[in-house]
Amino acid sequence: MSFELPDLPYAHDALASKGMSKETLEYHHDLHHNAYVTMLNKLVEGTEWAGKSLEDIVKGTYQAGAVAQNGIFNNASQHWNHTQFWEMMGPGENALPGELEKAIAESFGSFDKFKEDFAAAGAGQFGSGWAWLVKDTDGGLKITKTENGVNPLCFGQTALLGCDVWEHSYYIDFRNKRPAYLANFLDNLVNWENVASRL
Repeated sequence: MSFELPDLPYAHDALASKGMSKETLEYHHDLHHNAYVTMLNKLVEGTEWAGKSLEDIVKGTYQAGAVAQNGIFNNASQHWNHTQFWEMMGPGENALPGELEKAIAESFGSFDKFKEDFAAAGAGQFGSGWAWLVKDTDGGLKITKTENGVNPLCFGQTALLGCDVWEHSYYIDFRNKRPAYLANFLDNLVNWENVASRL
């Protein structure tokens, strides 16, 4: 069983009016994400990981504290991360469901404070990585940031929202302005119904 690049859940130009251009999605999804899938299939062939689920591969190959993860982990985790990322965005109105707003307010004080803390985590991630809203192992909501392709699966957490802060995710539209990209992501791009469904 080989892994496949999932189709975007919307057209390449569907997010353009919200600050993520068709060109960005063509590069990010069609080229970057596809490269992770292609390399993952090549690396797992003939290994103990062949035929395993993506989640099992990510958790099984993660090495806590490793500066450079192995190739199988890097490509598996980035395939998983990006698959979630496309689903976590949407072209609709993206209104915040009441139960999610309540959970966020209880954990962070207010939705605005959550957005401030999430954006700070993403802006403060040195180099490549991700910012996350997770449901932690104790059931509480928490904001985290991870380097490179490391993701919440590695820590037994449930990813509710993830934002890619690798430069390829924002450089075409925002150049070096990562904070502006994060603000736009939170204000315009997040599919909050999808986030709520992960609770």
